Amino acid sequence: MKQFLFTAILTNAFFSFAMAQQRGNDVTTPLHALQPAYPIPYTIPTEANIKNILDRVFHYVDSVTPAAFINRLTNTITTDAADPDTNIVFKPGDFRLTSYEWGVTYSGMLAVTEATGDTKYAGYTKKRLEWISHAVPAFRSLYQKMPKNSNPLRQVIDPKALDDAGAMCAATIKLLRSGGSLTLRAMIDNYIHYISTRQQRLADGTLARNRPQKNTLWLDDMYMSVPALAQMGKLTGDISYFDDAVKQVVQFSERMFNKDINLYMHGWVEDMKVHPEFHWARANGWALMAMTELLDVLPANHAGYKKVLEQLQTHIKGLASYQSDKGLWHQLLDKNDTYLETSATAIYTYCIAKAINKGWIDAKAYAPMCLLAWNAVATKINDKGQVEGTCVGTGMAFDPVFYYYRPVNVFAAHGYGPVLLAGSEIISLLKKYSFQMNDSSVQVNDDGK
Repeated sequence: MKQFLFTAILTNAFFSFAMAQQRGNDVTTPLHALQPAYPIPYTIPTEANIKNILDRVFHYVDSVTPAAFINRLTNTITTDAADPDTNIVFKPGDFRLTSYEWGVTYSGMLAVTEATGDTKYAGYTKKRLEWISHAVPAFRSLYQKMPKNSNPLRQVIDPKALDDAGAMCAATIKLLRSGGSLTLRAMIDNYIHYISTRQQRLADGTLARNRPQKNTLWLDDMYMSVPALAQMGKLTGDISYFDDAVKQVVQFSERMFNKDINLYMHGWVEDMKVHPEFHWARANGWALMAMTELLDVLPANHAGYKKVLEQLQTHIKGLASYQSDKGLWHQLLDKNDTYLETSATAIYTYCIAKAINKGWIDAKAYAPMCLLAWNAVATKINDKGQVEGTCVGTGMAFDPVFYYYRPVNVFAAHGYGPVLLAGSEIISLLKKYSFQMNDSSVQVNDDGK
């Protein structure tokens, strides 16, 4: 019996040893080369794979945003509304064609065409923005006669907030600069007139709102103004637009940027002595994208160029330290018990990749985390092409629970433009730099391409 037990133990030990040899150990197989169970793909993405994801998003978005009007009484559909009445509305879709979120989407579509050469993306923006611009005169006449009645182009004709004007203005200028119809210019001029002369400002010229408190700064408004002003400066050569754009970045940053952690707070109120700081992810994204798009067109010899560049670099350094182990960033950046949010992650991916491609930040330091962020965003695109995990539209609060429990929804339009922008810029990054796996980690090749 003892001999039997000894033999059994020896046999089991030999079998275990043989299995260990088969699996590998630090002698037979270097353990540092084993593949960890990463929660997201830890790979170097390919241009083809990125394009497939962008195509999926495109086909969904294109199918649910018809460029047509409908008479809500008769259900008659038309693409032309030369003599509209108050029963004429946009044909219902999943998203609003004149919202700031869709302004970002139009810019994203143009960027994908620039990065890939696929003209259907820019065609999407051209079709809708030119269609809207052709319809504006007739709907303006209707609005002047009946300003209190329903009008699908009210945001275009009579903007009442930066949300109505900024992102749409920037996208429309980009289209015009890339060969769009001259009919776009009237729309552009109306938008920029609102931003430059009608929007509320503090005494020093900083763009402000009276919501939720009097003389409130929303970090979001850096994006809702700066890219439009920058693009107008590029379009016209009028340096005053660049000056105003730089002023907004500098003055928002002086009040709202925390230099200890290199993040922005979401809201600032003029008469508040103490500001509870909530470092909301998407608002930090809007600020980062405002600086990115400004530097993209701001002349390098402009007096404010260096200051904006240094602010961008410092902000990216701060954001990099808060990326999670899933590649995404949290809803509140410094609160790891808040959920991981897609739209902000996509914005950071776009801006960091753009900064690398432009030579504003070090590729070796930041490109790996940027690819990680894209891989994480890619997991949030479902089979239909919808973007999951995006926080819905968000006001401002001075308590944490408001931000912790904001819902996420595939119909939150804020995710689509950033995903298109991120994918396009990562494709450009892959064209500019080569990458390798070194000791199982993603690295930029020393010899570049």
